[in-house]
Amino acid sequence: MGYNSAMRYLEKLQAIQQKNDSWLCVGLDPVPDRMPLPALQWDDPVLPFNKAIIDATADLVCAYKPNLGFYLQWGAAGVVALERTIAYIPSEIPIILDCKTGDIGHTQAAWGRGALDEWGVDAITVNPFVGEDAVRPMIGERQDKAVYLLARTSSPSAWDFQGDLAAGEGLSAQVISASQRWQVAGHLGYVVGATFPKELQIAREMAPEANFLIPGIGAQGGNLEAAVRYGPAGTTGPVINASRRVIFASSGEDFASEARIAAEAYRQRINQFRVSTDGS
Repeated sequence: MGYNSAMRYLEKLQAIQQKNDSWLCVGLDPVPDRMPLPALQWDDPVLPFNKAIIDATADLVCAYKPNLGFYLQWGAAGVVALERTIAYIPSEIPIILDCKTGDIGHTQAAWGRGALDEWGVDAITVNPFVGEDAVRPMIGERQDKAVYLLARTSSPSAWDFQGDLAAGEGLSAQVISASQRWQVAGHLGYVVGATFPKELQIAREMAPEANFLIPGIGAQGGNLEAAVRYGPAGTTGPVINASRRVIFASSGEDFASEARIAAEAYRQRINQFRVSTDGS
């Protein structure tokens, strides 16, 4: 199944998940003080670093997720590097721009034109605090794109405002419940952290057809088995993200090969849980 510009997001995601036998997403989040020593010798280290990571892992992933904040810290050069990174990623692999945008309609429309049309990313993360106006300008008419609404973040302070999803109380429950009624052409998925496995199960029950972007399995110590068990929707697997533990697996000249080893280890662990879950 080849990629074409009219392919719907879930079709593209499912195709690469099958081809690479992977539910792993690698977060491309360059940090100045964690860049490997060889990269620091380059005048503009971000793009060549990202290229090396992509070359080493492109056959092991189902998506890449660059976080805008990590590029803004490099100033204009970082934004240029992000744009060129997006262009470098193989077209068959979905790109999720993690920027957690969330504003009124005409501002969101500008975000959509820039990220989804100009840069050509496949999906974008959205903070749903302002409501449906944050989503419709993105995927109201873009059938081949997706947004991932923040539903249950992996952060320790998620309880502060997101509430008790298990009790059906608070913002997380309201976001999932209300957004199920929104009429959009593209796909509406959810960010649900692996650090809250019970909430992950409940979110799946509340949104049985939505794709999940699941952070928190790496440095944050989330529950990978729960991500595999409750992440899938139908025949499409979740997007399980790992960033630091992959791209900064080594600070030496072997950083790319070590990133590949780390990505392969995550993919293998995910697939082992897939087998045990299917057999249970």
